[in-house]
Amino acid sequence: MTQTRPSHDKILIVDFGSQVTQLIARRVREEGVYSEIVPFQHAEAAFKAMAPIGVILSGGPASVTETASPRAPQAIFEAGVPVLGICYGEQTMVAQLGGNVEGGHHREFGRAEVEVTAGSALFEGVWREGEKYPVWMSHGDRVTKLPAGFSVVGVSPNAPFAAIANEARRFYGVQFHPEVVHTPHGAALLRNFVRNIAGAKGDWTMRAFKDEAIAHIRAQVGAEKVICGLSGGVDSAVAAVLLHEAIGDQLSCVFVDHGLLRLGEAKKVMALFRNAYNIPLTLVEAEELFLKELAGVTDPEAKRKTIGRLFIDVFEAEAKKIGGASFLAQGTLYPDVIESVSFTGGPSVTIKSHHNVGGLPERMNMKLVEPLRELFKDEVRALGRELGLPEAFVGRHPFPGPGLAIRCPGEITKDKLDTLRLADEIYIEEIRRAGLYDEIWQAFAVLLPVRTVGVMGDGRTYDNVVALRAVTSVDGMTADFYPFDMRFLGHAATRIINEVKGVNRVVYDVTSKPPGTIEWE
Repeated sequence: MTQTRPSHDKILIVDFGSQVTQLIARRVREEGVYSEIVPFQHAEAAFKAMAPIGVILSGGPASVTETASPRAPQAIFEAGVPVLGICYGEQTMVAQLGGNVEGGHHREFGRAEVEVTAGSALFEGVWREGEKYPVWMSHGDRVTKLPAGFSVVGVSPNAPFAAIANEARRFYGVQFHPEVVHTPHGAALLRNFVRNIAGAKGDWTMRAFKDEAIAHIRAQVGAEKVICGLSGGVDSAVAAVLLHEAIGDQLSCVFVDHGLLRLGEAKKVMALFRNAYNIPLTLVEAEELFLKELAGVTDPEAKRKTIGRLFIDVFEAEAKKIGGASFLAQGTLYPDVIESVSFTGGPSVTIKSHHNVGGLPERMNMKLVEPLRELFKDEVRALGRELGLPEAFVGRHPFPGPGLAIRCPGEITKDKLDTLRLADEIYIEEIRRAGLYDEIWQAFAVLLPVRTVGVMGDGRTYDNVVALRAVTSVDGMTADFYPFDMRFLGHAATRIINEVKGVNRVVYDVTSKPPGTIEWE
């Protein structure tokens, strides 16, 4: 469990494995209330440690009717705090409090309508009795008998207990998902629960986070030295400036030019941190080392692990040169943690490994300081603005730790990387010229491991294919492709083909996440 914020109201989110649990946390935080996601196995300990003013039980893939299916800690229902159960969360609450849940009924997946049959504090100022409202459903089982003290406050065609309430105990359950955008009034319902029913003050701001994070860093680090790796991305930049504000000259930064960076990246980073912030910064020229180790490596996970291992090796060497660094700072974010560790608490069904998540080899004898571990990406940007970072850095699209290695499927060579760098630069330049950069969560080029026949002038070509990717997202956990005008894509493709030697075809990726990931590897 992450470090919680002792001076603020907190909402505990018990995770039963829903793919959208993180959206619940986001909606709560949008109300200025600190929330934390904890797997159900650890929820009892988290509940005691956090002392939350309210609890939300997430959805999940299991069936309450199955033997040994997940349950919420009984202590939550006995503590006198408000509880909101969502989908599976509603069902387990009903089952644990004496009601019935059955399978074998009509399922509901996708859009549905809930008719409000009675007033409730959950609906106050949002939904009115007798009206119908669109929601997003995703369930197979359904509640068939309510526990004592509960009443139905909303129904749908296939869920006679679509919304239930025990107003006296401040227990609520909804069969739909209020956290997703497909439930238009969902955020307002969650606001009612968090602010009105649980009584949260809504005072968790980035200014408050900054002050508390600085205090926490000072308490954790003491008088020890910290080494921080800069990648050129938003996360490491914000982490470095936050650390510098907290501990000053105790911080030393290392920027590794591994040959997998964007065009001109090293110069931009060095200029910002040496000139604007006067932060001690060491540039490590490691392109030859990384490309040598990556030669012949084609498997995406092997690439990530090789790059992660080399980063650790480089940091270990630099830490020894700096002398006496006891901590390694990393820009780990909350989505990194969520994607890398499953709700089951064991090895997750890993989507991809993150080289900056988890502990360090014991041989380094260094401890981790991860000041952004509790934040989503947009919260990191807000923190960066609070710290005074220039918008050119704060507003940058995410850039992966493994760099261009995972945008170059197949074997990596310097020539391929140089080709990809230039294509990517042209693409981003065109996006900026069109005024679209801030509308897009992430955009980049990918050099595909295929060659195609083309014709240039009067000659036949057999050259590379570049794929363009651009997505919209809130936190990177889900994403949709950006709907460019075809004239824009045609112009960008023409520039890339004309200006990047060795490229004769450009394609656009229209895959959402899920089923794809944002990056290609």
